[in-house]
Amino acid sequence: MTQEELKIALVQSDLVWENPEQNRKNFSEKFKSISEQVDIVILPEMFTTGFTMNASEVTETMEGKTVEWMKDEASKHNTTIVGSVIILEDKAYYNRLLFVESTGKITIYNKRHTFTLVGEDKVFTAGNEKVIIEYKGWKICPLVCYDLRFPVWARNTENYDVVIYVANWPKPRVSAWDALLKARAIENMSYCIGVNRVGVDGVNSEYSGHSAVYDVLGNCITSMKPNKEQVEIVTLEKRHISAYRNKLKFLNDRDSFNLTD
Repeated sequence: MTQEELKIALVQSDLVWENPEQNRKNFSEKFKSISEQVDIVILPEMFTTGFTMNASEVTETMEGKTVEWMKDEASKHNTTIVGSVIILEDKAYYNRLLFVESTGKITIYNKRHTFTLVGEDKVFTAGNEKVIIEYKGWKICPLVCYDLRFPVWARNTENYDVVIYVANWPKPRVSAWDALLKARAIENMSYCIGVNRVGVDGVNSEYSGHSAVYDVLGNCITSMKPNKEQVEIVTLEKRHISAYRNKLKFLNDRDSFNLTD
């Protein structure tokens, strides 16, 4: 059944370094502050640990505590919870985005572009599959942080409605974050959502948030404050997408291409 509107909660949060248990507790408390029913709750990248390369120390499996916690919280609040976690599978570490629905259904996306500047590529295995999630009649493209710099990977060849980025994007480069989120919305004629963390991590990287939602024309429709933990709820509208795609048929002129490894 198609919903004409999707209500999204963006959770901009500080993270406790390499402490999954405490982070889960903190997010459980934040969920209690969401006073209205929402369809999706979005958390930052590596929301249980911060952006750490110490994967062997804090990794979990798909049968671990964080996945069970996400399923429990999604069921309890009758919503879908989205965020990325360090997952060990077949002797490989993944920076894995989990899209966990209230029914217990889980869709995964493994981060395609590992952040070579800090050696993420040396620790984590890159994903190779673009994922489009069908949810309540909406097509959603989930991506992770550094993926934002690579527009070909996000190119809207599937006519998706929403692209989501979960991130630990540092403060010194936050102007790029702002510009690229807006660009991804405009060029793909879709809503673009970015959820970033705040605070300082265990390797002294500072994060200022700037979580936001942009509509298909690149207008920011949220008002998140920088450097502050907060939750903001925004409503996405199908009619906004269809009205502008029908009026401005820019996607009809997109280039065709195939990606190969």
